[in-house]
Amino acid sequence: MWPTASSVALAVSLVTAAPADAAELPATQGSLVIIGGALRPDNAAVWERIVGLAGGKGARIAVFASASANPEKAGAALVERLNKYGAHAFFVPVAERLTGTDYQAAADNAELATAVRSAGGAYFAGGDQARITRALRRLDGSNTRVLDALWELYRRGGVIAGSSAGAAIMSSTMFGDPKPVLATLKLGLTDGQEITQGLGFIGDDVFIDQHLLVRGRFARMLPAMLQKGYKLGLGIDEDTAMVVGPNRDVEVLGYKGALVVDLSGANARTGDFNVSNVRLSYLDNGDCFNIATQRFTPAPDKADGRLDPAQPYYRGPLFSADILGNSTVVDLMGKLIDSDQLDAIGLTLDSAHGVQPELGFEFKFSRTGDSVGYMSATTDAYSVYNVRLDIRPIVVKRPLYQYK
Repeated sequence: MWPTASSVALAVSLVTAAPADAAELPATQGSLVIIGGALRPDNAAVWERIVGLAGGKGARIAVFASASANPEKAGAALVERLNKYGAHAFFVPVAERLTGTDYQAAADNAELATAVRSAGGAYFAGGDQARITRALRRLDGSNTRVLDALWELYRRGGVIAGSSAGAAIMSSTMFGDPKPVLATLKLGLTDGQEITQGLGFIGDDVFIDQHLLVRGRFARMLPAMLQKGYKLGLGIDEDTAMVVGPNRDVEVLGYKGALVVDLSGANARTGDFNVSNVRLSYLDNGDCFNIATQRFTPAPDKADGRLDPAQPYYRGPLFSADILGNSTVVDLMGKLIDSDQLDAIGLTLDSAHGVQPELGFEFKFSRTGDSVGYMSATTDAYSVYNVRLDIRPIVVKRPLYQYK
């Protein structure tokens, strides 16, 4: 158990030299490790990167389990895991579900803020992201001392890492309590409820989402980005991280990959969700992307594996009846970039008992002059950059009759 007094005392006992005053800090020099959720204990590449960015062996890392339904258990497990990878982690008792504590008082505790400020990094557990923002912001919306300390840690060169809910808070806008993906396309989003304010460590110009490929969430990013005016979105899958450096380089690290969603040339129509000229790119493990320059760099094992459109592997029409299925969008993009086809079609339909069951959507993926693909020399993994996506509503006739 971590009662407030002992937790604060433990955190303060780990304080070393205090950093420079916040007013003297330069522009952000830190890094972000944004994890799509379900990070496995044996994913050494991601855990070791977090510890390395925090300062290496013995690095002090502040663990926030604010999002968890059981902060004591989640916090203790994360401290133990980070320590196994060489860190000197400590639990921060700022969580509304932490028993026997006043989380609002803890978030404004000066000594606890000093402990966080002087750490080399911070790690946010998964759960409900709204619990994080409630714990770290005062009722009037201003920053608590601990949140200010996190910003100072980040600005001077520390690392902020987070998984699932801890990833969602990285952008200025995050999902709060959204509907399922298909219902979001049909009914839209309510600002302040289904989309709400994040902590914004990555800046105001990039939208973040997580559990992306496993749960088909790339589709829900589009209405949220359009509603809030984002041109660029980054979606990261489970057991995978995006490492964002101070120069805004993004490196994908882990089991699967990430999607870059570019709406800079997109056109949306009023009425049922209908958008054209979205640009999608899939970054696989080891790939890099620079947010400022919009430049893609394939992983070293793909550097010599640029696909030749004149020698496609796949032939014939490409189609999926469930584009929101687990990793379906990436599978279809990979086949498209290595095929003799110029486009691929995916559909999403609802149950006859769902909301507006007659309304479905067609996703059309198209190769353009800017589309390019790479294949790994050692695996079957693809990297796919700059595929066009158009989404339009379709009518599903009910009932569905058996073919005769």
